[in-house]
Amino acid sequence: MMKLTAPLLIVTMAAAGCGRLGDSAGSLNPLRWMGSGAGVRTATLEPEGGYRSTTPARPGIAQITGASWQPISEGRLLVVTGIAPTKGYSGVALVAETPDPTGRLRPDADGVLRLRMVANPPQPGTTAAATPANPAVDTITAAVAIPNVTLARLRQVSISGAGNTVTLNR
Repeated sequence: MMKLTAPLLIVTMAAAGCGRLGDSAGSLNPLRWMGSGAGVRTATLEPEGGYRSTTPARPGIAQITGASWQPISEGRLLVVTGIAPTKGYSGVALVAETPDPTGRLRPDADGVLRLRMVANPPQPGTTAAATPANPAVDTITAAVAIPNVTLARLRQVSISGAGNTVTLNR
């Protein structure tokens, strides 16, 4: 029994030297004996890629031309149309002005859901970027489903673009 206790005690003491005491520069941690501890990063709660920006990277649509409700089985579909300043806009979406961490659309405390219609502009220097949009044929449409649970707390929807805002009552 004595032969086993002494080696276990030595191994336990060596492992303890690699713990909290190993945080100092002259530690007993063998991984730091060759100077590898010089570039140690400090602990942080920031994600590796950094924090995401809360502002949308896409610009707002120049003019919102209309908004309407379409009934669906689980709530209502909000359909918004607009006109971009030039041809070639893509990736149209309705995003919440105040982002929710869960990604859900939620109205403010006053019952107003504030959305922004955004899109990706065309690449600079292309013919689409140089050609002005024709309001008769170059309308952009985006839609978002709003479930009955959210509709129960909703009084009004406000959709903004770069140039104007359209308000739609429930």
